[in-house]
Amino acid sequence: MAIHPLNRPFNAVIEPPGSKSETNRYLMLGALAAGVSRIDAPLRSNDTDLFMEALRAIGVGIEIGAVRAVVHAPLSRFDGGVSVSLGDGGTPTRFMMAIASLARNPVVIDGSPRMRERPVAEGVDMLRALGATIEYAEADGRLPVRVGGGPRPRGGSLEVGRTASSQFISAILMLAPRLERGVDLFVNSQSLTSPSYIELTLAALRRWGVPVEVLRDDAGRITRIVVPPADLAPQHVGVEPDASSAVYFLGAAALVRDSRVTIKGLPRLSRQPDAACLAAFCSMGAREWSGPAGIGLEGTETLNGIDVDASRWPDGALCVAAVASLAKGRSRMRGLETLKVKESNRVQVLVEELTKLGCRAEAGSGSIIIDPDLSSARPVTIDPHGDHRIAMTFATLGLVRPGISIADAGCVAKSYPNFWRDLARLSESAR
Repeated sequence: MAIHPLNRPFNAVIEPPGSKSETNRYLMLGALAAGVSRIDAPLRSNDTDLFMEALRAIGVGIEIGAVRAVVHAPLSRFDGGVSVSLGDGGTPTRFMMAIASLARNPVVIDGSPRMRERPVAEGVDMLRALGATIEYAEADGRLPVRVGGGPRPRGGSLEVGRTASSQFISAILMLAPRLERGVDLFVNSQSLTSPSYIELTLAALRRWGVPVEVLRDDAGRITRIVVPPADLAPQHVGVEPDASSAVYFLGAAALVRDSRVTIKGLPRLSRQPDAACLAAFCSMGAREWSGPAGIGLEGTETLNGIDVDASRWPDGALCVAAVASLAKGRSRMRGLETLKVKESNRVQVLVEELTKLGCRAEAGSGSIIIDPDLSSARPVTIDPHGDHRIAMTFATLGLVRPGISIADAGCVAKSYPNFWRDLARLSESAR
């Protein structure tokens, strides 16, 4: 996919698809609730579609229409007795492992070759500590795993520290109301991994009426979470537009001088972690003009480098880093440890591809340093390594830096099937 630079400012309204993070959480809670839950504006993508297929396979009824998913949760234990694959989906895989622990018959959970490389041992240990029946089907510490088929996990106390991913913690917190003893989770380190995503999970639990108790230290960091056993009643919820998908268009507005974008329907105070990227772009010199229709950003004459902790919005950090490669002065982004175990090693791939463009970039331990260099404009084909966020990040950069093409452009379907259509709307509005 060749990206053509814009030679004029654009003024566009973009409505990204539904939040992947919210859709996956609501699907899990809907599957665990007794009755029929309705989810408005869910994301339809490879990740969420495979999650719905896996839930159907263990006995959850799911009807998907143009604007709504209807989830029929079984009133007793899930059937199980099947094998499912969640592809590249890290969140769906880890959520499915928790759900399958309630199944009457074992469920074999597998994924893509890359997903088989990603860490699951921490989650297996956590689920076992709560009484789940779970074993490795092949190699220890890796997918596939065989879950369920034994006594129901009872729950109880659990200590966690810094983990490779926060997704298992979210999965266990949502499973907790269905466990006899609930879950009493103690944090034995300075901070949880990706605490902003844990906060998103806690908000989802509260929407399902679960009386969650959260203890914090003087700095506001979570030290303990108590989720008691509770009856999960079915709910009717709406999914916000995806803040992670919106970041690329905010980044485009920051890059293209005098351009303006509105992300329709995304509230300024969204709980989605990547909504914080708006403030990051503003700190570089772009101008916010959010209003009732959604959040908005306008490009200005100058973008400056930044030194920022991106640990609360790691996915959006990729696009912020790409914008920084065209800013004035050095940028340093910290808190990127979780990006090493995503669909690709995102920090490494980001450095490699920025270097191909002529930019000076260096990866550290959970950080990246960027020294912009705009002297090279030779044509470059970006290899996203099958990673949707790498592809979309460099497509945004191609709106300013000439000569960028994206290999494997179809990988964006993992989270944003209509990305290329929406990106083209920026060119149309510029004309």
